[in-house]
Amino acid sequence: MLPLGAALPAFSLPDTVSGESISHTDFAGKPLVVVFMCNHCPFVIHLLSELAAAGRDFTALGVQVLAISSNDVATHPADSPEHMAALAREQGFDFPYVYDESQQVARAFDAACTPDFYLFDAGAKLVYRGQFDASRPGNNLPVTGDDLRAAVSALVAGEPIADSQTPSIGCNIKWKGAA
Repeated sequence: MLPLGAALPAFSLPDTVSGESISHTDFAGKPLVVVFMCNHCPFVIHLLSELAAAGRDFTALGVQVLAISSNDVATHPADSPEHMAALAREQGFDFPYVYDESQQVARAFDAACTPDFYLFDAGAKLVYRGQFDASRPGNNLPVTGDDLRAAVSALVAGEPIADSQTPSIGCNIKWKGAA
């Protein structure tokens, strides 16, 4: 995992909805939530509605949000940029959903699964990396985003973020050339 205190990795990726290039510099000076996700993963599908709501809530607090898909679309065509754009529109994302075709950005973040969440402070330093909440497909816990929401709330309030951070669980990123 990317260690706490690590700098936001540099990137420039195409937004699947607007077609514009989105860069790490676009988020300078404000906190940023980054989520590695995709369209087909049951763990992502399970929290999509609440993720869209959390994105709106975070934006209202002055926290920016960015979703990135790094999956190999040759093996997982449901994760193609066209399908990503459709999902973003369908869910009402008010944040960019960008495509990491080279997978270099996922590697720079040490991202491992979808969904995988990162929170950077206004100085672009990592302060949280972990799960959205404890809900999983089939465990009957409500999807609330409590873990990530608590980290964002603490950051915005200038309070310390809990050192105990539970890693995300989900589908592995579909790496190119992987068997």
